[in-house]
Amino acid sequence: MALKANYETVMVFSMKQGEDGIQALIEKFKALIEKHATLQGVDEWGKRKLAYLINKEAEGYYVLMNFESEAEFPAELDRIYKITDGVIRSLIIRKPEGAEIPVQEAAEEAPADETPAEEAPAEEAPVEEAAAEEAAE
Repeated sequence: MALKANYETVMVFSMKQGEDGIQALIEKFKALIEKHATLQGVDEWGKRKLAYLINKEAEGYYVLMNFESEAEFPAELDRIYKITDGVIRSLIIRKPEGAEIPVQEAAEEAPADETPAEEAPAEEAPVEEAAAEEAAE
């Protein structure tokens, strides 16, 4: 019996593919991973600006997939990334044993103009204490 491990892969797709082409690539890799591994989650980060030009492109479409597979599959997946038109960058990493897969939850955010009353005094207190200590010396 071969040992299985958890992996995560990030793919950056070319924006030249168009929305339909990008969705087709996502479905292609989803199906490939489901065929050879257990797909645990897909997180589409969407269109983002690249840190530097890649193949004269300034933007890419990012997708993160978590999966569990045997050790041989990630090498094959990487080979397929390299020969697929539309994939401009990819990365596959093995997660440490016992690492949990993050679940996206809706975060409750306070409006930006409201500052909780507790934070303001806490920031000022250490400054006042430091000034009092310097005066005592």
